[in-house]
Amino acid sequence: MARPKILVFQHVPYEPLGTLDPLLKESGFRLRYVNFGRVPAARPSLDKYEALIVLGGPMNSDQIGSYPNLITEVEIIREAVERNMSVLGICLGAQLLAKALGGTGRRNPEREIGWYDIELTDAGLADPILSAFSRRQRVFQWHEDGIELPPGGELLASSEVSPVQAFRYQDHAYGLQFHLEVDRSLIDRWLGVPDHAAILAEEAANIDPDAIRAETREMIGPLQALSRETFSRWVDRFDVTPRKSPLPSR
Repeated sequence: MARPKILVFQHVPYEPLGTLDPLLKESGFRLRYVNFGRVPAARPSLDKYEALIVLGGPMNSDQIGSYPNLITEVEIIREAVERNMSVLGICLGAQLLAKALGGTGRRNPEREIGWYDIELTDAGLADPILSAFSRRQRVFQWHEDGIELPPGGELLASSEVSPVQAFRYQDHAYGLQFHLEVDRSLIDRWLGVPDHAAILAEEAANIDPDAIRAETREMIGPLQALSRETFSRWVDRFDVTPRKSPLPSR
């Protein structure tokens, strides 16, 4: 039997699925990446896919003049939701999901770059995907824009700066403003990538890359454990046969 497929929208090479990639493959999924940074005119079909994952990126959801692919993505996300496909939006992906559902993005009063606490709502603590979180949970963030909760959306988590840190639409679409998919090497990469240099220089008085690295050494283990538990719960919603490990050679 053919393994089910997930469509993944990627915007830049340094924002991949991260730790979610091996988990999905171990669970029996096939992945197809659409990299809009390389092929901005792409318009993939949703046919034969079980789910859609939309990743982050350095652009903002309203920059349609510079990134017209964002219009295409919102249209495809809306179609996926209408088909009752599972949709997972991470950071920019969560903002695009909100727009597809009739919500809006907005500039936050300050950037959240590094480790921050989020507060789960009662709905978040009871949610089948996020219920492994503590009421107050430390997570990794990298964004300057926020989300206005879309009509029909259920608020699952918030922070002082971002009133919407996580939301659910019905039972099949989730938006996460924070990054559960990171590991230590990916955070190091983000702190050194040229696309982020200007922002880090601008925020030098507020954001210390060395402090982020130090806290990462302490926090990345608990975050990765939470990530695996949370994303495993998302995977468990599908009827998937895990991949068989190859037999050892003799």
